[in-house]
Amino acid sequence: MIRLVCLLIGYVFGCFQTSYIYGRLHGIDIRKYGSGNAGTTNSLRVLGKKAGAVVLLCDMLKTGLAIVLVRLLFREQYGDILYLLAMYTAAGSTLGHNFPFYLGFKGGKGIACMVGIVFFFHPYLLLPQAIVFFTIFFITHYVSLGSLVGELLLVTEIIVFGQLGVFGMSQLALNELYIVTALMAVLAFWEHRANIKRLLHKEERKTYLTKKMKSKLRKEHD
Repeated sequence: MIRLVCLLIGYVFGCFQTSYIYGRLHGIDIRKYGSGNAGTTNSLRVLGKKAGAVVLLCDMLKTGLAIVLVRLLFREQYGDILYLLAMYTAAGSTLGHNFPFYLGFKGGKGIACMVGIVFFFHPYLLLPQAIVFFTIFFITHYVSLGSLVGELLLVTEIIVFGQLGVFGMSQLALNELYIVTALMAVLAFWEHRANIKRLLHKEERKTYLTKKMKSKLRKEHD
């Protein structure tokens, strides 16, 4: 029952659809522009760097705040499985982000929620994620590739740190934690299936942080 409660708490937070709200404030439905995705990358491309930053930050925070709330509510009664409950909460937030009921279950792809997990679940997760993502991004300029590798890295980190005793849970609870984390990664790959196809065919759109960088790289390839 407590797991369902955490999923529901996460889902409610996840339904705060930042990119949709930001777009509406600027007179557009973000789902009808660009890739049609209500997430950070599409907001960046359609509405600019400020929009991308705001959307990423808010989508991170909604997952993080949901995790913090669950920890505050249940740390006394469920302290022995608090990390597991935090991951259920993160899963709920991802589901709310990807499938908001009031938008016809059409939302984002959950990557910003993963970033929220990285920041709020445990500090050990952050540095490896940052190194891997930015290395891949600055070499390839594929946000999707860096994000998907980040999902796989998250599963790996959770398993490694879990087995090292960082989370202080029984093996049974750890196994459940690994399963929930892996299922979230599977969902991320499913949501990115079109991106994966484009990556395989070298048709995926690249993202550049500055126009100068984009122009420079174009000249190098001319």
